Amino acid sequence: MQFGLTFDDVCLVPQYNNVPSRTEPDTSTWLTKNIEIGMPLIPANMDTVISPSLAEIILRRGGMPIFHRFASVEKQVEWIKQFQGNILVSCGIKEGPDLFRILEEKPKGVCIDVAHGHSEKMHNIISTIKKQFPHIEIVAGNVCTPMAYQDLVNAGADAVKVGVGPGAACTTRIVTGFGVPQFTAVYECAQIARKLRVPIIADGGIRNSRDVVLALAAGASTVMIGKLFALTEESAAEKKLNVEDGYFCDVGRGTPVCKYRGQASEDFQNEFYGGLKEKTVAEGTDFWAPVSGSANDLIDEILGGLRSGLTYGGARSIKELQRKAEFMQVSNNYGAESNPRRKE
Repeated sequence: MQFGLTFDDVCLVPQYNNVPSRTEPDTSTWLTKNIEIGMPLIPANMDTVISPSLAEIILRRGGMPIFHRFASVEKQVEWIKQFQGNILVSCGIKEGPDLFRILEEKPKGVCIDVAHGHSEKMHNIISTIKKQFPHIEIVAGNVCTPMAYQDLVNAGADAVKVGVGPGAACTTRIVTGFGVPQFTAVYECAQIARKLRVPIIADGGIRNSRDVVLALAAGASTVMIGKLFALTEESAAEKKLNVEDGYFCDVGRGTPVCKYRGQASEDFQNEFYGGLKEKTVAEGTDFWAPVSGSANDLIDEILGGLRSGLTYGGARSIKELQRKAEFMQVSNNYGAESNPRRKE
């Protein structure tokens, strides 16, 4: 029986530091084999997260947005034209004229986005897209094992999304019993990635800058973030004012709130598909939460924590952080000791 760890089960051991300032470390990284970006933060390609407004901010900050697949062909073509091809789009594992019509507009790449990406159908569509559109970068996922990562790379993926079940609105592990703890999933896939040199996107489980630092140190080149970006003012999430105390969620009257949902949630499937498919159950949930503020403030907060983390790791770059990273397994008491304790 194997043993798995979450982000809460590990910490990083500080290293000798010769970086004179926390402003000096470089946060640039690789999204795919051939797309370099200025920061490692990617809003999740979900319908309550990525929007044109958020995409504009991500591009200005040096990142690369990935739009979701739950929109009409016309809408996805419109996004590509609006950003002059400087984005990625998404698709499922069904090939067809609609997908080819979208890819003919020459986006930077396409994310083949399914819950369980280690499958024959995934391999087939990667091969099909590579033959028809050899210059389009392919992000494939999601997987959570080294074998699955290697298989997708061998099929032609230019980046692989790692994470099954750690998302804030995902219930896959509770419903099915399947899914590898996210730190272990990223760390073990990264051992193979060092040889194959195809970037990993750590997708899910990110709650703060600490989790970002751990995911990158474990070997991810970028991190995909759903809930945190969904709660920003510029996200695609539905937004309302809380009409009375605790009506939408546990906040006071007049507080701006927004709805975040998983793509496998009953709420989403009812809206997009007209209900759950026969013989299936939902593997996600939806909830309302307070709007947190601007996406720029969120990015500043996370990148500020990342730069501090890089100096504690004695690193001027994400690659150097990965080379020097020394992890320690910790007990539950580590979290209690690490947080402020005003009333003790």
